[in-house]
Amino acid sequence: MNMIRYEPWGLASQLHNEINRLFDRNLGGVANDNGLTASDWVPAVDIKEEPNRYLIHADVPGVDPKDIEITMEDGTLTLKGERQSETREEQDGYRRVERVSGQFFRRFTLPDTADAEGISAKGSNGVLEISIPKQAKAQPRRITVKAS
Repeated sequence: MNMIRYEPWGLASQLHNEINRLFDRNLGGVANDNGLTASDWVPAVDIKEEPNRYLIHADVPGVDPKDIEITMEDGTLTLKGERQSETREEQDGYRRVERVSGQFFRRFTLPDTADAEGISAKGSNGVLEISIPKQAKAQPRRITVKAS
């Protein structure tokens, strides 16, 4: 028989978090620890662990790969960049623009097994792919005990 932990406020808490996330995204920006806006939009990412590497795919449509800055410091991978908006004229007194533009900023804490020196990145069709190789594991070895 499987035991399931009962959390009466779990669903309500999840709903509250989703509503906050929805409003944060629509009102523009992600707040950092100081309460100041760190970015205008947040690219969605997929993170995958493979046997020999970690793989991050970030959706950055409309961002030129040369306008993306990737840094690695103290076990933290940082993505920064900016998407420029198109200038459009108003017609008949209205204008509607649904594309988000401006700066983005994401940080990821990497595990100790990540090889910071081997990180590579490439961008194609609005998707940024970051490959983070794993460090070679020290193989266990058997030590023989000699009789004296």
